[in-house]
Amino acid sequence: MKNYHISKHPSFYAVGLSYKKAEAEVRGKFSLDIPKIDAIIMGAKQQGIEGLLTISTCNRTEIYGFAQHPYQLIKLLCDHTQGSIEEFQEVAYVYKNHDAINHLFKVGTGLDSQILGDFEIISQIKQSFSRSKKHQMTNPFLERLCNSVIQASKRIKNETELSSGATSVAFASVRYILNNVDEVSDKNILLFGTGKIGRNTCKNLIKHTDNAHITLINRTKEKAEAIAGKFQLVVKDYGDLQTEIRKSDILVVATGAQLPTVSKALLHTKKPLLILDLSVPKNVADDVTDLENVTLVHLDALSQITDENLKRRKAYIPKAYTIIDEVKNDFVKWLETRKFAPVINALKEKLMVMKEEELDFHSKKLVDFNQEQAEIVSERIIQKITKQFANHLRKSEADTEDSLALIQKVFQLELNTK
Repeated sequence: MKNYHISKHPSFYAVGLSYKKAEAEVRGKFSLDIPKIDAIIMGAKQQGIEGLLTISTCNRTEIYGFAQHPYQLIKLLCDHTQGSIEEFQEVAYVYKNHDAINHLFKVGTGLDSQILGDFEIISQIKQSFSRSKKHQMTNPFLERLCNSVIQASKRIKNETELSSGATSVAFASVRYILNNVDEVSDKNILLFGTGKIGRNTCKNLIKHTDNAHITLINRTKEKAEAIAGKFQLVVKDYGDLQTEIRKSDILVVATGAQLPTVSKALLHTKKPLLILDLSVPKNVADDVTDLENVTLVHLDALSQITDENLKRRKAYIPKAYTIIDEVKNDFVKWLETRKFAPVINALKEKLMVMKEEELDFHSKKLVDFNQEQAEIVSERIIQKITKQFANHLRKSEADTEDSLALIQKVFQLELNTK
């Protein structure tokens, strides 16, 4: 693939870390909430970085953007998280230009997810783009790229079965409960945290466990009540957390806290307690496993659980890549057009000036000169000429750089570089 110049800056980068090399504890140090994402966007804006996309989920943190060097993006991330540059470099990846584009397609379609075919990641990309757009930190390239990734994701979901079965941490947690807890419909389940993963887990619990003993707790009680109202669930105050844990058989923790909110000191249960920690960073302290009757499972372990549909879903990976290639090729064609558009526009403007000069000359020379008809004919000729040049530049065998330079030289074009 040609190395097209896709920005006034030298390169488009993707920098980040994921579950593949970074353990949950390390990912937790680099996790981002909305205030931190906004701070990174504003910091990039002050540095003159053109276009930025920031993604932070339970299994990855990534920044996509235009920069002179990837270190600019890496430093932005480390300056606004608890992780150091040294820690980042140990587990990080950096992709440049078309490799960065390819990576975003893989991420957005669930092919790079902890659970193959994760259908929740695309909503994260949509939200991330909206935040950047709110701060005027997007550009036509980034907007077109995100829309192309969204298009590929939709097609893969509609044309394949890559996203069938357990394709989210929320569903994997419920699958774990169903596989490991007897008579689950009779167990007391406490869900602590009602963010996105918490909400989705709640829906899956209700749908698949047929359990009427689900209690919700959230630091902001109103958020829990909004969810509970849809399903007629019980909501308790945050101050009741310890009491409710004592009553529970299963505790699902999905908060967005930066430090553990559940520790050994909080647990005073005499019966077996299964704890599922779906948070990054971890919200359940490791010391809870000191208690004999407590079983702790973190989301990394849940993500490794293979359901019976996984083998069948893997069979659709080649088809998914075919769809990605089709959508990506359309994006690259658009990118090529963006590259030579300034020259074609300048050529059109130059031809229009020539046209006006000639029409003015002949209108003074010819008594019966038809200005209106001459305008129509001239503009059609200009359209055909510029289209001919554009078609030539689009051909893969054409040396685009040499052709652009020749057109500029022959017609003495002055480009509008804004």
